[in-house]
Amino acid sequence: MTTPVRTIEKFEQLAAHLTEVCRRFYARGWVQGTSGNFSATVATRPVDLCITPSGANKGALAMTDFLLVDERGRVRMPLGFKPSAELPLHLEVVKQREAGSVLHTHSVWSTILSARHREEKGLAIEGFEMLKGLEGVKTHAHREWIPILDNDQDMTILSARVRDVLQADAAAHAFLISGHGLYTWGKTIGEAERHVEILEFLFEVTGLAGIRR
Repeated sequence: MTTPVRTIEKFEQLAAHLTEVCRRFYARGWVQGTSGNFSATVATRPVDLCITPSGANKGALAMTDFLLVDERGRVRMPLGFKPSAELPLHLEVVKQREAGSVLHTHSVWSTILSARHREEKGLAIEGFEMLKGLEGVKTHAHREWIPILDNDQDMTILSARVRDVLQADAAAHAFLISGHGLYTWGKTIGEAERHVEILEFLFEVTGLAGIRR
């Protein structure tokens, strides 16, 4: 099936934007090695995603490395390449939240806190002015609950856990996967990037505060 020119143009614009995000996050130590994966929604009904390829160093990605995939996970272009293994999680977030972008980082603090609070099934953060950077939050008194999911190498199992937690918590801006890192999203790449910046800041503050008690 031929990909419409309008779809290709939007895909290229999103790939260029995500390339910049990859480099910024890599420089901040949030996606070292081949960790992390990023996507943006090219089309809805049916869904098409622009997503990072499998096993890529995010600091060295070019916009031509991104893949266009459909809602079944099939690569539309360029053919012969493999998308991120965690594509099913991105598709589930898009489905549940109508997200325009889904970003997954793998920072030191998100990894530590996701393991430290695994038994609690989540992490509560409240009382910080930076919380107002999350979409819809108007006060520092807000209590943000970030669910923590058990990790699994079976993406069918893991995407089902994502579906369940997002359906159970309509207010969640993000979730953590234990020992693995952060997933967050937004209506646009810019909003999702802001959520990463806010949450990674809060993770570091929370983690350092725990050490100094």
